[in-house]
Amino acid sequence: MARKKVTVVGAGNVGATVAQHVAQKELADVALIDIIEGLPQGKALDLLEAGPVERYNLHLAGSNSYDITSDSDIVVITAGLARKPGMSRDDLLLKNAGIVKEVIENVAKRSPNSILIMVTNPLDAMAHLALKISGFPKHRVIGMAGVLDSARFRTFIAEALNVSVENTHAFVLGGHGDEMVPLTRYSTVAGIPITELLPQDKLASLIERTRKGGGEIVALLKTGSAYYAPGSAVVEMVDAIVKDKKKILPCAAYLEGEYGVNGLFLGVPVKLGSRGIEEIIEIKLQPEEQQMLQRSIKSVQELVDVMKANQYM
Repeated sequence: MARKKVTVVGAGNVGATVAQHVAQKELADVALIDIIEGLPQGKALDLLEAGPVERYNLHLAGSNSYDITSDSDIVVITAGLARKPGMSRDDLLLKNAGIVKEVIENVAKRSPNSILIMVTNPLDAMAHLALKISGFPKHRVIGMAGVLDSARFRTFIAEALNVSVENTHAFVLGGHGDEMVPLTRYSTVAGIPITELLPQDKLASLIERTRKGGGEIVALLKTGSAYYAPGSAVVEMVDAIVKDKKKILPCAAYLEGEYGVNGLFLGVPVKLGSRGIEEIIEIKLQPEEQQMLQRSIKSVQELVDVMKANQYM
């Protein structure tokens, strides 16, 4: 059977980490693209030379031209400016919208049957832009946010309870950023709801830390943003698609009526398989959760409105 092909647009820290994990798991051949001359070529060659040691056999190539991306099965888009200390995700909006628009035009033309995984921030708005520019069906445009947010929440839960992260499961809805909605009653440790294991005030502080998870790392690094956990989160999605796992993961999906949302991308649990999003899982929310979700919806809508006003779509 022919190997799948994954294109990673943006050979910075997140993109290179995605390429590395895809290679190490032997999920697909990899094309790495960036506008900086020599950067994708150098990183792809470096990864290729790790193959004999890590025992992976696949085709890895880097280029400044989109031509090597042709006929990709999955395109991961990390291209864009990273947040700097003190910069909100909203500040990034118009700068990254211009970059993403050009990227989508190029990849959609060369890989019209691909599945797009958006990573560029502000995530939900960039996914919306990708859907409109590509003209792809909604099940083939997916935003990576919930897997990362859930991983952060799971990490903090495991630390607080001194248990294995493998026993933790976390449920996060909504937009990626300060308005995300971690659902504590669906978050568990070995099947036990965390609401029974942690006091309310401790839970509230874990939720706050999860919401500010990206910002905490930006403040520590000072010259960039998170990339190990985001890279791993992307590859969990790639793995579910390439292997047709039908895995339930929280992703940004285009909603048309689900959760009372119409025509917006929002983080919800979805079933990921070879076609992309194969099902949106809808759960009943309590009034307080619905209220938090409404705030999240409002913040994503505002970003989309700004892009429309600036004629990006």
